Amino acid sequence: MTRTKTSPLLTTRYGVAAPIAGDTPAERSLQLYGEWAEHETDLLSGVVTDGHYVVEIGGDHGAHTLWLARAVGDTGAVHVVEPRRLPFQQLCANTALNQLVNVHTHHAWLGASDGIESLDGEVARRTTLDQLQLPALHLLKVNIPDVLPGLLGGATATLRDHRPLIYARLGGLASAEREVDAVKACGYRVWSHTPSVFNPENHAGTARNIFPGLLSCNIIAAHAESGMEFEGMAEL
Repeated sequence: MTRTKTSPLLTTRYGVAAPIAGDTPAERSLQLYGEWAEHETDLLSGVVTDGHYVVEIGGDHGAHTLWLARAVGDTGAVHVVEPRRLPFQQLCANTALNQLVNVHTHHAWLGASDGIESLDGEVARRTTLDQLQLPALHLLKVNIPDVLPGLLGGATATLRDHRPLIYARLGGLASAEREVDAVKACGYRVWSHTPSVFNPENHAGTARNIFPGLLSCNIIAAHAESGMEFEGMAEL
């Protein structure tokens, strides 16, 4: 019987991760730096704390899930919704490897209604954020660009009852304005957050920058009645 050679586990900033064979920016960053989009966690560390409930849309192989699980502690919960089959399996593997009992994984697409979503030749179950029926929600973190209008369309009750902070990566020029408008239509104020993708103080201590000049185009939003302000950031 032929044995398949396996790669060693990756050592990341927040835990171990199963080997990654892909070539997306997140995958390359985890392979080379042991982290991904660390400047996002720098900002969110000021608003996520013990006992919080978080929903993360798009697993990014658990890169931020591992940190979120630590940040919310044993009394909090992290729900990660990943619609793509192989990234979902990777997410589950990393959750199990790190024994994250406060992390709940969902293989689904969150939209405005139930149904079936076609993704790169595969299909995923489509459901809504409201149907998760969460007892609380403090942060909605969206890692997949250009999904906000549909996602928020199925989150009316959740936003009304919990008014979570929203942190999201925007799509390109054709969709960013529409995404921001969708958040504002839910009664939110929106600020721009454009951190560098490369972190000079990365976990692996690697000086080589494979993302020269590349910035993330993100937003952070708080309900207008929350009284929250993000000083030093441009309001949109």
